[in-house]
Amino acid sequence: MTDRKLIFLDIDGTLTEPGRNVPPASALEAIRKAQAAGHRVFLCTGRNYAMLKPLLKYGFDGMVAGAGGYVVCRDEVLFDCPMTEEQTAAVIDVLHRNGVFCTLETKDVTYGDENLGDFLSGQAGGNSEIERWRRALSEELDIRPMQEYDGRPAYKAVIMCLSDDQLREPRELLEKDFQFCIQEVSAHACLNGELINRKYDKGRGILRICEHLGVSPENTYGFGDSMNDLEMIETVGTGVCMANGSEELKRRSSMVCPAVTDDGLAKAFEALGLLGG
Repeated sequence: MTDRKLIFLDIDGTLTEPGRNVPPASALEAIRKAQAAGHRVFLCTGRNYAMLKPLLKYGFDGMVAGAGGYVVCRDEVLFDCPMTEEQTAAVIDVLHRNGVFCTLETKDVTYGDENLGDFLSGQAGGNSEIERWRRALSEELDIRPMQEYDGRPAYKAVIMCLSDDQLREPRELLEKDFQFCIQEVSAHACLNGELINRKYDKGRGILRICEHLGVSPENTYGFGDSMNDLEMIETVGTGVCMANGSEELKRRSSMVCPAVTDDGLAKAFEALGLLGG
């Protein structure tokens, strides 16, 4: 159909409450109606394949995973770009040398520093990414100890620390290859963010799917809540930020919709005419 739209959904804080794997019933109904109207709906997330896999049962048309490092349309892999072994070793070494807590995400396993849970339990407040990791360590998302990392290809590192000074040397050594995507935090919360390979991002992942399907980026919609969604919001034709999201992302978006806990996706799909007749 000539008016087919492509819809890209962040997970944590957008499709689901942070760290959860069950979207609101209203969101699932809206997604099904949008697909029945001829549109295609994709996950567009920083999560690796293992962490997003529980959501695939809901019938998405593909994914931009690992912040753009692993892109799939239907069952076809369009892009697969892990770090090199040298990059992975350098990331782990310089972060640990500066006391920065980190997780390392491969396609099928996520590894985390053994005392990360104790660190997070002592932090007040945060954002959707912090809440995701709190829940990941205690509930639904399996994290293996970093000491078990076996050298398999890694796509992304998540970082957490108390002071920007701890990131000075990591930036000096790594910024040529990685973007430091730091989240907005309250005055007393820990710094947290992601190291994303400069070879990709969520926006470029979206463009790969657009090219594959022959759909103009003008006919795309992106929904997110945090600054790791910025490239998605800047790439799509219509960018939507959740009311529970980053204030900076709201300023960059075409519109703001209600929070994930207030049927935000369903209300936005309806307001944007994505549910068909």
